[in-house]
Amino acid sequence: MTTFSKPMVMTERQRRFRETYRANISPFYNGLLHVSVMYAVGVSLLVYCINQLDQATWAWMMVLPVALAGNFGEWAMHKYVMHRHIDVFALRAIYDRHTRQHHQYFTDTDYTIDSVKEFRIVFFPWRVLTVLGLGGGAVALVCSYAFGANAGYIAYMTVIGHYVLYETFHFCCHIQENAFVRNMPFINTIRRHHAAHHNLGIMMHKNMNLTFPLADWFMGTSDVKRSLLGTLFNGFDEKHVDPALKPLIEKFRDSQVQQDSATLDGPLLNAQERAALGGV
Repeated sequence: MTTFSKPMVMTERQRRFRETYRANISPFYNGLLHVSVMYAVGVSLLVYCINQLDQATWAWMMVLPVALAGNFGEWAMHKYVMHRHIDVFALRAIYDRHTRQHHQYFTDTDYTIDSVKEFRIVFFPWRVLTVLGLGGGAVALVCSYAFGANAGYIAYMTVIGHYVLYETFHFCCHIQENAFVRNMPFINTIRRHHAAHHNLGIMMHKNMNLTFPLADWFMGTSDVKRSLLGTLFNGFDEKHVDPALKPLIEKFRDSQVQQDSATLDGPLLNAQERAALGGV
């Protein structure tokens, strides 16, 4: 049975956290406005850059290195900032929002949302797009000076496009079951990949990508043991999940284990379990 075909089962611990979280969402929060502004700004930036291109030919080659850097950057940000408590204001806030909130709200036994109000726990706040826009501008400026204006615009489009893709894929990981997320290549892979990441036993160390699990495959942090193509097109197949991880994954699906051994800062693991995760 695949992760996708299993019915959602919410533990008491998760239910209590969701109730508290939802009760603290501002009555002025509007999920549709949140997402609409994000996509409107992102798409507008992409359209603007496209309109600035002037006979771009070889400059499109900038997409590959910038996209690869973005994939590994996404992985590193997730692993070393979103899941590592760094006591610096902005980094601490990212960790708190992700590990202590997002990962308590969703587990691998119930990782879907039921309302637009819950967009707040799925999508990044607007300031993330602002930071990426400025950071992408710096990358574009360097590329522009080195390779010309077309290369700069294409590099910027790749950065912004990666962000929009990240948010879209993440949304597809947390919506209710439907034919699109079940059958669309890459989407079905990342949905299973991310659902597994929400297992409270392995969440701090496995399945850090949220677009294409390229960096996870290369860095050995994927929960499946397959070739690169097999990993990218895995879909909901669970036959290739690392056998060393299976007991840990199954253990932390239990409600009582979650209550006793899962904290806001990650799971309490024994030496054997840490070894299964790579000796962390």
